[in-house]
Amino acid sequence: MTEDPARTESLLRELSPQVLGAVVRRYGHFADAEDAVQEALLDASSNWPGDAMPDNPLGWLIRVASRRMADRYRSDEARRRREDLAASWSVSSPDPASGKDDTLILMFMCCHPSLTPATAIPLTLRAVGGLSTRQIASAFLVPGATMAQRISRAKAAIKTSDEPFSLPAAEQRGERMRSVLHVLYLLFNEGYASNSGPELARTDLSGEAIRLARAVHDSLPDDAEVTGLLALMLLNDARRPARTRADGELVPLADQDRRLWDRSLIAEGVALITDALRQGRMGEYQVQAAIAAVHDQSPRYTETNWSEIVALYGLLEKMTGNPMVTLNRAVAVAMVDGPAAGLVLLDALGDRLGGHHRLHSVRAHLLEIAGDIDAAIASFRTAAAGTRNLREQHYLTSQAARLSSGRAERSADYC
Repeated sequence: MTEDPARTESLLRELSPQVLGAVVRRYGHFADAEDAVQEALLDASSNWPGDAMPDNPLGWLIRVASRRMADRYRSDEARRRREDLAASWSVSSPDPASGKDDTLILMFMCCHPSLTPATAIPLTLRAVGGLSTRQIASAFLVPGATMAQRISRAKAAIKTSDEPFSLPAAEQRGERMRSVLHVLYLLFNEGYASNSGPELARTDLSGEAIRLARAVHDSLPDDAEVTGLLALMLLNDARRPARTRADGELVPLADQDRRLWDRSLIAEGVALITDALRQGRMGEYQVQAAIAAVHDQSPRYTETNWSEIVALYGLLEKMTGNPMVTLNRAVAVAMVDGPAAGLVLLDALGDRLGGHHRLHSVRAHLLEIAGDIDAAIASFRTAAAGTRNLREQHYLTSQAARLSSGRAERSADYC
């Protein structure tokens, strides 16, 4: 019986950090283990869809990766001193069911202090999140070749550091926490609104990000930013049932049926962010969670407290200087002061977003409200051409078509 390629890909993504953790724990040498695991995953993606999946997929992957490790060390003339070690490895019966979840260890390992966030975060997204280099590059708004180089440098640095495969001491975890939280944030965002592919969201990634965030929160319950990030994820994920129609098409926030929102997740998220804010140590994830809480607690889109959201985005903009924050603030400002005020903010962004499709999408939305239909149509089309997510692309194209159709009908009235 052949396996569905999509099901195989999902399973491999789920097993990837478990396999890497098992191989690194068993044999050490993160960089070599990561290469060996990638080769095992490629073998599986090629063979499993056409053949029966093995009874123990995790054991199969660990076994193949272990053999790749042994081959690597035996064939490398510069590492003859390790041949005895490679020969002693038992690859016939690995023990994948150790009861250990090494994902957290991998996260902290990939966020080693010797790495900059620009290299640590992509490495962790690949090793823990199972994202491809292209997906990571898209999240960072850089070319794929640039991101591949960053990941290679990060792996080389980990290799040089001889980092032990264990959680760092409690006093050392804070040094890496910012990168760890950024990793989880990007991982959730890729799952919540995928940069590419046939579906709007990838619940496997957002679910894994939430699981990992809960694990970090359990280990550091008094860290306000950890709490804020978990709250942000839950408050956003609560809207997931209403973000798409039955056919998978995107539903914008203004049109969502709020009765479908997960009230238990909203209650948990609100409780978490309330507790975090009481600590008086404001951070960017807490501010974002507070914005999400305002949205989730509004009974209708028109009753949203947009003035509060404008103030929160202003605070977040001062904290981060992130142009995406300015983009979101422009929407909120438009809801308070009108579309012209929002468009002024977009113009002030200049080239800081590099023509990102969401900039054109927001511009199209504000232009439509302002009544400049021709410009709105052009911006919707530009936005559609700039996204690789097929659901988002279809939505943006349909908005341009809707406005074009309406313009044609209005012209016909005068004939």
